[in-house]
Amino acid sequence: MNIRIGNGYDIHRLAPERRLILGGVEIPHHLGLLGHSDADALTHAIMDAMLGALSLGDIGHYFPPSDPKWEGANSLLLLEEVNQLIRQRGWHVGNIDSVIIAEKPKMKPHLAAMQEKLAQTLNARNDQIAIKATTNEKLGPVGQEEGIAVYAVVLLFRG
Repeated sequence: MNIRIGNGYDIHRLAPERRLILGGVEIPHHLGLLGHSDADALTHAIMDAMLGALSLGDIGHYFPPSDPKWEGANSLLLLEEVNQLIRQRGWHVGNIDSVIIAEKPKMKPHLAAMQEKLAQTLNARNDQIAIKATTNEKLGPVGQEEGIAVYAVVLLFRG
């Protein structure tokens, strides 16, 4: 089989005195995402999708929150490591499709910058990285602005 598909999901709570980083881009907002690393839910969902496509576990296996080494870590650096893991096995990213679910702030002004950062990190073209954004129509914890969630699907190919 020369192609593999993986999906990923991540959600982080919004909290005061934290930076809001998605796809490696800092977004101005009075709340940020809470987590052991920089809590970049977009990058985390993409990494889980990449690892899942090759049955390599999840990011918690490689970057456990119990390890102080990863406290405050830049998730783009973690993504580079995951990309190296899949490349060492002869696989490459074909494309990524992702969706950020957040009530606020509006993501649209930041999507192109996220796409650019992720493409650079993965040595991919911008048109291989799709990032969409939507709201949860004020439903549930994400809709009540308690957190931000992300879904990602990744197609890997051998070659």
